[in-house]
Amino acid sequence: MHRFFLSLSKFMAILGGLVLSALILLICVSIIGRTIGIGPINGDYELVEAGIAFSIFAFLPLTQITAGHATVDIFTNSLPPKIQRLLLAIIEIFFAAMLIMVAWQLREGMFDKLERGQTTFLLQFPVWWAYALSVFGAFAAAIVATYTAFARIFEAFTGAEILEAEGAEH
Repeated sequence: MHRFFLSLSKFMAILGGLVLSALILLICVSIIGRTIGIGPINGDYELVEAGIAFSIFAFLPLTQITAGHATVDIFTNSLPPKIQRLLLAIIEIFFAAMLIMVAWQLREGMFDKLERGQTTFLLQFPVWWAYALSVFGAFAAAIVATYTAFARIFEAFTGAEILEAEGAEH
């Protein structure tokens, strides 16, 4: 099961990286166009706004499953390992709850934009398209966060190690 969620997380990160790379290229071409007098790419800000939102949510699952979030553990390092595992489980539960709530609210926002028929100013593409991309990434993040919460709960009560608890390196 861990392999599936890790593969899903890596897939989402690759997808997010591809979108981010395309956005970087778009920005560069738009800046070059402004510089040489051709003009910017029409709607570049709208495309960047939609793409960045998706990219952020696309990177969250990998960050979650690899414990890549930044932590300040000066106090918790002195606690016994069993208490550390319990605290980690509680934190993962909160992360999962927050990501589920964010995904659900994005979904609600997407349906609101769809119902109202709202479009972007310059390109006139439906705003719900950007929300749909973000909802896809947010639900993937919520699913992975839910898995990591259950894995951390299992680890807390059994002492077994399913996920690495290394965290972000600074």
